[in-house]
Amino acid sequence: MKPDLKQIQVPIEAEMAQFEHKFRDFMKSKVKLLDHITNYIVKRKGKQMRPMFVFLTAGIFGEINESTHRGAALIELLHTASLVHDDVVDDANYRRGFFSVNALWKNKIAVLVGDYLLSRGLLLSVEYGDYHLLRIVSNAVREMSEGELLQSYKARKLDVDEEVYYEIIRQKTASLIASCCAVGASSVQNDEAVIEKMRLFGEKVGLAFQIKDDLFDYGDEEIGKPVGIDIKEKKMTLPLIYALRNADWLTKKKIIYLIRNRSEDKKAVNEVIAFVKKSGGLEYAKEKMDGFYLEALGILEEFPESIYRNSLKDLVSYTIERKK
Repeated sequence: MKPDLKQIQVPIEAEMAQFEHKFRDFMKSKVKLLDHITNYIVKRKGKQMRPMFVFLTAGIFGEINESTHRGAALIELLHTASLVHDDVVDDANYRRGFFSVNALWKNKIAVLVGDYLLSRGLLLSVEYGDYHLLRIVSNAVREMSEGELLQSYKARKLDVDEEVYYEIIRQKTASLIASCCAVGASSVQNDEAVIEKMRLFGEKVGLAFQIKDDLFDYGDEEIGKPVGIDIKEKKMTLPLIYALRNADWLTKKKIIYLIRNRSEDKKAVNEVIAFVKKSGGLEYAKEKMDGFYLEALGILEEFPESIYRNSLKDLVSYTIERKK
């Protein structure tokens, strides 16, 4: 039977329960409107996989402590700030099926809330001298911003090859999961080689996670995500990159024309999806995803077996086998 998140959380059940309270405390403000909005954000939290990566990694290498909690909170604060700002940039009215902050309180307040969360994260680290954790997470935020900008730039030209695609998803998605694992290891010991190994482990998981997400765009699974969103947004993902690389000149020209000029047309989007499926793009992407997944497990198995390591392994499997 495939493990669910409740089973995976068993070794860190107490820590996850504590974390929810601590995270709320870290977000508190003297301004009533801010408290109202941050409570709204906390109530609509997702699966909380990021703190799980932090706590399980820490458990492998030492005793989970206050520094681990602060590291997990730092990641959540900075990541939540980036999501609030992203919704403003994208003019998005929904986040995980709920109204976004900018939809309810308008852009100006959303930007200020994002700034507040960012400053809370920075102050939390500075107050306790967690500079080693701040460096790891700040690097991830920088990479995430660079990845988004690189993707936006490439979307205009539609000239993304496989190497550039991996660089985009490494920065945009994998850097955050990598920082979770590096922070977890760094919070309980100071062996730089171990911290780097766990950062790399998280990066491989993140690459596999994003390819899985890209596959959802082709309606390959029964999921909640609408089909063809990436194509409408002119995002060049791995299944499409592979299909175009192996197409003849005329077909390639036609597909790029459809993406560039008719991405709002449902019939055109469906034609692109059919082309990718027929070209073996989904199979190729799955093969690459499985490769990153196995590389991640290989790194993990270099460390002694424990309940934490077993749960972390299950969490990696969960991210690859998820249906949404």
